[in-house]
Amino acid sequence: MNRCQEPGRGAVKQQEEEESGGEEEEVTRMVGQEVDLKDGQMKEVTVGDQKVLLVRTRGQYSAVGSQCSHYNAPLIKGVLLGDRVRCPFHGACFNVRTGDIEEYPGLDCLPSYKVKVEDGKVYVSIHKNSLKLTKRLKQMCTRVPDIKHTTLLIGGGPASLVCAETLRQNCYEGRIVIVTKDSLPPFDKPKLSKALDLDSSSILLRPGDFYQQHGVEVWTRKEVVSVDAAGKSVKLSDGSSQRYDQLLISTGCRARPLDCPGWDLLGVKLLQRHEDANEIHHCALGQKAVVIGASFIGMEVASYLSNTAASVAVVGPSRYPYERSLGPEIGRMSMQMLEERNVQFYMTDGVDEIKGENGKVKGVLLKSGLFLEADVVIAGIGVIPNSDFLAGSVLEVDSRKAVIVDKFMRTNVPDIFSAGDVTSFPLTIRGDERVNVGHWQMSQAQGRVAALNMLKKPTKCESVPFFWTVLLGKSIRYTGYGAGYTEILFKGKVEERKFLAFYIKDEVVVAAASLMFDPAVARVAELMATGQIISKAQAQADDLSWLQM
Repeated sequence: MNRCQEPGRGAVKQQEEEESGGEEEEVTRMVGQEVDLKDGQMKEVTVGDQKVLLVRTRGQYSAVGSQCSHYNAPLIKGVLLGDRVRCPFHGACFNVRTGDIEEYPGLDCLPSYKVKVEDGKVYVSIHKNSLKLTKRLKQMCTRVPDIKHTTLLIGGGPASLVCAETLRQNCYEGRIVIVTKDSLPPFDKPKLSKALDLDSSSILLRPGDFYQQHGVEVWTRKEVVSVDAAGKSVKLSDGSSQRYDQLLISTGCRARPLDCPGWDLLGVKLLQRHEDANEIHHCALGQKAVVIGASFIGMEVASYLSNTAASVAVVGPSRYPYERSLGPEIGRMSMQMLEERNVQFYMTDGVDEIKGENGKVKGVLLKSGLFLEADVVIAGIGVIPNSDFLAGSVLEVDSRKAVIVDKFMRTNVPDIFSAGDVTSFPLTIRGDERVNVGHWQMSQAQGRVAALNMLKKPTKCESVPFFWTVLLGKSIRYTGYGAGYTEILFKGKVEERKFLAFYIKDEVVVAAASLMFDPAVARVAELMATGQIISKAQAQADDLSWLQM
């Protein structure tokens, strides 16, 4: 393992290694004529058995892997703007010249391939050893034992993992420790509510030997209970202490518990850990399930259970799910989708009491007086920032107890950074309005920014929020920040479940959502990322050529 690799040389090193093998170790194919593509165009070609994304920008051809490194989405269906392509599904971005990942989700880069233009023909060459590869790990150093500098990352989520990887990608050779309450190292948490019966090995973001190889310690089942900022140390629940030179607080949020009588009965569940997901799956199998809260998590759980439980009921305080965030039209459609799978909805209602017998849940008494029989109750009523351990410290938190940071992910205390769902941060696309955004992609972006600023490489977090939710195999995609929107403009028809929604505030588009309308949301995200303002007039126009649909 190289002790230190110059940042950004991963793709160059890949090419150098392949070239050193000689042309006899390569597969070369003529993939088209030079005139086939104009600037800003791309097409998918095949070299050997490998699908390749061929791109032309600024008069030059380049070629990279064709599948997003997140969930293997076809990038040919994405959005090309400048030198980067954005995945149509979940918004990850890659540089088309180097293959390097530039925006999340996902962790890995794309492989990049040699391109030659000769006599008006375009050739792509792939080293035989790379023919089966669809992603590329950025070069990283590892720990040098005699370097005592320690970076401590509290929380085992995506922000901590990306922070650790970014440090190693940028020649940090000190000690890195990730401390997590979970029984697993960093895992793909968004999958939990979409498929409750997943095996733990299938959701790990990195295999166990990855951390050993790159000198990253992962302490599972450990919890930090206090931070001594002056002494640069933390205290753990087992009574031990750990000093640090730099600290990242990325503890995320926890599911908000019910506060009604019966909340502690056997069979009342919160979805927080992998073990919780498996328990809900097994407890609800062939049983009566009641989901409290028509939130994104609650609706995804109800969607999953509609295939496995004997019955599913959803209780929510508004008229429709997501009514405040996505609007009543999309909420009504989502509700109808699940009603077609025999999910029963009890909206504009709430829980008065959870009834039990012999310590086990038997039903839910609603405020309306209705009684719902239940063998298992799952609460999806929001989240609480995991910042209790900071009580009494000098770190500033907001009214919701989210940790306050600037655009560099710095807290008010030198050498203490924070990233992810636990933070309150200035959002670029809203004029640096301070927000708390619980998106997976944003957590990863903030973890990277925190690492670069730890290394004294001044970098601001300017990512555009991107989010998705899945119901019965259909994905609603969302980008921007729509809080306070005053109007929704629709393209397509919500009732036909194929639409694009623009959220308007002060005569501009502040967010967009879609179903079966790719890559519109990815395009909006990319326009927002480049600082472009999308006017209400543009959203109203019948001509959507600016979306390059």
